[in-house]
Amino acid sequence: MKNKKLFMTAAISMLLAGAAQAQDDLRLKSYSFVEAQGGLQLTSTDAPMDKLMTPTAALSLGHYFSSVVGARLHVNAWESKSGFDDIDKYYKWKYVTPDLDLLINLTNLFSSNKSGSHALNVILLGGVGLTYAWDNDELKGLNLPSNVTPLAWDDNRLSHNLRAGLRLETNVTKPLGLSLEVNANSKDDRFNSKTNDTDDWQFTAMLGLSYRFGHKYEGPKYITKIIDYEEEIEVDEPTTIMVKEKRPVEKMEQKKIEEAIFFNIRESEADKAAGIDAAIKKVADLMKTSEDATFTVTGYADKGTGTAKLNKMYAQKRAESVTAKLVNEHGIAASRLKSDSKGDTVQPFAENDKNRCVIVTGEGTFKVTTYEEVEVEKQTTKKVKKTVTRQKEVQERVR
Repeated sequence: MKNKKLFMTAAISMLLAGAAQAQDDLRLKSYSFVEAQGGLQLTSTDAPMDKLMTPTAALSLGHYFSSVVGARLHVNAWESKSGFDDIDKYYKWKYVTPDLDLLINLTNLFSSNKSGSHALNVILLGGVGLTYAWDNDELKGLNLPSNVTPLAWDDNRLSHNLRAGLRLETNVTKPLGLSLEVNANSKDDRFNSKTNDTDDWQFTAMLGLSYRFGHKYEGPKYITKIIDYEEEIEVDEPTTIMVKEKRPVEKMEQKKIEEAIFFNIRESEADKAAGIDAAIKKVADLMKTSEDATFTVTGYADKGTGTAKLNKMYAQKRAESVTAKLVNEHGIAASRLKSDSKGDTVQPFAENDKNRCVIVTGEGTFKVTTYEEVEVEKQTTKKVKKTVTRQKEVQERVR
């Protein structure tokens, strides 16, 4: 009796815990399962319980038609045991019990969370079926007087089975689950070959591993409504603003120029020197902005390498090569150009390698472009906030 009260207290606590979980929008509609179970059985008689327990196993196939109501075909089998404590004689026999059970998930029934997702479920079950028993040879081997076992059966025994039980099962929305199931099975008085003028009771306690599949869910139902609402939006409005712009202004100005063109070591011909074309073009474009300026193209060599004689030759060739390129490729009049060479006698740069160069110097009137700032009108837009009334469709949940 004390154990029964403890069990009921635990079951009610788990039921209330399931009911306290948050409600989910998706509701469990149905699913199917298969399960294998194993544990112990006890067929009651006037003998110590520890001497009557035997192993039992079960297989079942079931389906939940809703998150609360389900049914299963359950087949429980192995062996049962009974005996006579006063003479310390016991005997076993085989049995198989197919049952059709109704399953009621109490956690889903009373919980506000209809998603079916509860860590633990309390499930009430009840069912009807048949029990087929056989192999009663151990009892016959005891050679007891017939008046001691007037209901003993020989070859086999077919009995009704009425069942009630309780299951604790892990989250039924997951594919795999564990369960603990306790059942009480009522069979006819001849099941254990003893007579007490009342049905025999068989109790089973089993652990199970189940596989759930084919879960179906239904979402909440909604109706569509059209409502008015105000919205503040930003729109672009045209406007005129004054902006300052820089405009180019060209004028002639007396000035001096000095531009350097660099060569690599042992390079003297501009046609073969890498990267020289861009430097010469820059000088030529500057020259063309003047109509009267004259220019000197002076070649140099670095003092850190070579001999004075070689460096004089390199410097002279560099100056002549750049001059020829300015005339032949960029259209600068030869009369405005003077070629000169300093060899390595003059080092215009502190860095030795830079002195392998040609420096173009000139003086005269050059076209110079400057920029002046003026205010002008410009058409643009500005952001303006406005309140507008709109309509939209909303989904309202049907409770």
